[in-house]
Amino acid sequence: MSSLAIHRIAGALGAEIFGVDLSRLTESLAAAIRQALLDHQVIFFRDQNLSPEHFLRFAQAMGQPVEYPFVKGIDGYPVIIPVTKLEHERTNFGGIWHSDTTYLQQPPMGSMLLALEVPPYGGDTLFASQYLAYESLSDGMRSLLDGLVAVNSSAKADVSKTREDRIASDGRADAKKEYVAEHPAVRTHPETGRKALYVNIAHTSHFKGMTPEESAPLLHYLFEHQVKPEFTCRFAWRQGSLAFWDNRCVQHNPVNDYHGFRRAMHRITLAGDTPR
Repeated sequence: MSSLAIHRIAGALGAEIFGVDLSRLTESLAAAIRQALLDHQVIFFRDQNLSPEHFLRFAQAMGQPVEYPFVKGIDGYPVIIPVTKLEHERTNFGGIWHSDTTYLQQPPMGSMLLALEVPPYGGDTLFASQYLAYESLSDGMRSLLDGLVAVNSSAKADVSKTREDRIASDGRADAKKEYVAEHPAVRTHPETGRKALYVNIAHTSHFKGMTPEESAPLLHYLFEHQVKPEFTCRFAWRQGSLAFWDNRCVQHNPVNDYHGFRRAMHRITLAGDTPR
């Protein structure tokens, strides 16, 4: 614990944690890391060359790992999915701003990604604070949104196409199933008590009680607002880097700027609660 160092990387969110070997996790260190996640919304580690077993143990210390609906896990580890873009592929997995699987009744609390192989340049990931996105809105807009329920679907076209390559190679038997869930447009974080904007361009189709056409102008405004540069941070990956973000208050977007190179990651998602 004496060697633990936390360095913020942007004004909005994000911190790198140094002096940690995640394969040697103690109870007190796990508690400190979990608090750092709540404080900084997304945290990053370097030089963590973890085996699947050690990666899983770290995830279990942070929460309850759950299976992803569309892609099978790696051999022997159903909750660890491959997130890969091959040299000949043009579309990257999840390459659009989103919060993970908000089309589920209980979306994940958090997600973690471990870099196994990275391109020589590019392939960064952007993160955006939805606390700040909500808090920077006018009183009138916050009052309007506090009463709205967003309908989220797994079948929106822009995000569906980002899964096609991985479903083709590693898809689950029920990968064509559509999931739909209704969640408040603004959710209250169950641990910090802060409110966060909880719509996203990848999954939110419309507001409950409105048609998609009626919902579109407001959603379009929110989708652009919630990823303003001043709400974001950017992480440049290296082999052995690990990112852990809080899906309840953070969106992310992997940048697709490394065509012709391979990028390979392992991902684990952690069970969450019903947004309120």
